Amino acid sequence: MKIRIKGDSIRLRLTKSEIEQFATHGNVAEETHIGTSVWRYELIRDKDATSISAAISGTTITVSMPASEAHHWSTTERVGYETNMPLENGKHLFILLEKDFKCLDNTQEDQSDMYENPLAESHP
Repeated sequence: MKIRIKGDSIRLRLTKSEIEQFATHGNVAEETHIGTSVWRYELIRDKDATSISAAISGTTITVSMPASEAHHWSTTERVGYETNMPLENGKHLFILLEKDFKCLDNTQEDQSDMYENPLAESHP
């Protein structure tokens, strides 16, 4: 799972096996070790949630997804979900959850577990 954070936005991109794990177990997580600290981010299926949301506790960012949407995402061709979560003072946190596609350009990254890019057929 990859995370991209910029300003008031969070984007998570999941591979095929991570989507399968999410469908089976209801969660998927990653850890990044920085010095002696561990920073963690996770996506969880929440049967009580009515919308996608995010929270932070200590060094962990948790993104929650309603169970019905999680099931639909893992069993269909749907690429992703997005929402604007209301924050204090009228601000919003943009959250984007996506299936991770293979890159169209040359990359050194292992892409064997990524989804086929729908633009691959039209790209030279």
